[in-house]
Amino acid sequence: MKYKRLTKEQFEALHQEFITFLATQSIDKAEWDKIKAEKPEVAEQELDVFSDLIWEGVLANANYLEHFSKNHIFLFHCQEKLIQSIVLKSLDTKVDFMAKEGLVWLSDNMFTDDVEMHLGKKEYQEERNKAIFDLITEGAILSDGQLYLQINGIIQS
Repeated sequence: MKYKRLTKEQFEALHQEFITFLATQSIDKAEWDKIKAEKPEVAEQELDVFSDLIWEGVLANANYLEHFSKNHIFLFHCQEKLIQSIVLKSLDTKVDFMAKEGLVWLSDNMFTDDVEMHLGKKEYQEERNKAIFDLITEGAILSDGQLYLQINGIIQS
């Protein structure tokens, strides 16, 4: 398995897609029930293959990631060959970026001595999708990029 197996909730949400996936392998419901009962290791392999296919699709379309912690915000722009980052750090330990008030504080204090900002870019050391998956497993979430673009636009002007 290249990534990780989808959760039960994710499989439930993708129920129809999983049925289609099995159908492409000429496996109907009766056959699937038989495989689960008689060859659970084969059923496990099918779940893993399907999970990897879903992850590949999601990761291939991922353009932006965000990771928030109490005093840091990590924003990533995932391009084809490299990943760009904006890292914001509050030097005021009372600020909590996980709360709405922390983001309001950030907008008011973005260019003060209370906020450190680091820009970076790095070529992928491994396959792009694997690098993005690793960031997700470390806590990053997929994003529409609005915050990255907004802050990057301010920095560039």
